[in-house]
Amino acid sequence: MTSLLTMAAFILDWLIGDPQGWPHPVRLIGRLIGFLERRIRGASSRLSLTAAQMRIAGALLALIVVGATGLLTWSLLIWAGDFSAALWYLLCLYFVYAAICLKDLLNHARNVEKALAESDLEEARRALAWIVGRDTGTLDEAAIRRAVIETLAENFSDGLVAPLAYLAIGGPVLAWMYKAVNTLDSMVGYKNDLYLHLGMFSAKLDDAANYLPSRLAALILVAASRLANLDWRQALRLWKAEGRLHSSPNSGQTEAAMAGALGVWLGGPSRYGGLIIDKPVLGRGGGEASADAVRSAERILAIGTTLMVLAALVVETVLSLILTFPRGWGI
Repeated sequence: MTSLLTMAAFILDWLIGDPQGWPHPVRLIGRLIGFLERRIRGASSRLSLTAAQMRIAGALLALIVVGATGLLTWSLLIWAGDFSAALWYLLCLYFVYAAICLKDLLNHARNVEKALAESDLEEARRALAWIVGRDTGTLDEAAIRRAVIETLAENFSDGLVAPLAYLAIGGPVLAWMYKAVNTLDSMVGYKNDLYLHLGMFSAKLDDAANYLPSRLAALILVAASRLANLDWRQALRLWKAEGRLHSSPNSGQTEAAMAGALGVWLGGPSRYGGLIIDKPVLGRGGGEASADAVRSAERILAIGTTLMVLAALVVETVLSLILTFPRGWGI
C-alpha cells in the first residue's frame, strides 16, 4: 500500500500542486522554529549568552523541532489507524503529497518566465523572490533565468529526491523529520552574524541529511538529461569535475549536472541581504541562461522526478516484501 500511496501522491501533486491558502505542515514547522528562535533571542538579550551557549541553544532548537515533527507525525498516524483504516490511508496520502513539490516549483518557474516573455522585468523579479533567497531587485534577464535554473536544480535534490528517499526507507515519519531539517536550514542555517552560531547545528544537520540524496539527485539528472535528448555526457563530466566546488557539500552536485546538461554557466556572485556571496562558476565557458534553457530544465525536472518516484516504489516494494516475509520460509 505504501507504493500505491506514493504513486497517488505524485499524481495528486501533479494535478493540483500546493494551492495557496491550504494548510501545510511546513508552515507549522516554520512557526515552531520562529517561536523557539524568539525565545532564544529573548534569553540571549537577558543573559548575554556566549557564542558557545548560542550554538548549544541552536542545537536544542533543531533537536526539538525535528523530534516534535517526527513525534507528531507518528502520533497522528497511530491515532488515525486506531480510528479507521480509511482515515489512516488518507492521512498517509496527505503527508506524502505534502512532502513533494514538483508542480508548485514548476509553476513558480513558469510565472517568472511568463513575466520575462512580457518584458515585465519587475514582475519577473517579484515572482523569482518567491523561490530564491537572494536579493532579486537588480537582476537582469540572464541573471533571473540563471537563478531559476539554479533553484530548480537545488530543489530537485532537497524538495523531491531527498523526501522521496527518506519516505521509501522510513515512511512519512522519517520523510517529515527530513522536511523539518530542511526547513530549519532555510530559516536559521545562514552563515551571517545573526545566525552564525544559532544556525550552525541546523546547517550541519542539513548537510549530513542531504549528502547522499544530493548525489543520487545529480545521478538522476544525468539519466533524465539522456531521456530528454540533452547533453548527458557533459552533465556527467561537469558533475564529477565541478560538483564539489560549491561551498556547500551538496548544492553544487545538482547545479553542476544541470549546467552540463543545458550547456550554460551557473553560479557566480549573488547578493543575499545586501551582502555579496561569491559562488563558484559552474560550467564556465557555457552559454547564458535562456528561455529554452529554462524550459529544458523544467523538462529534466519532470523526467527526473518520475524516475525518482519509480525508484522509491521499487525500494518500498522490496522493503515491504522483506518485512512481511514469513519467518517459516527460512529467512
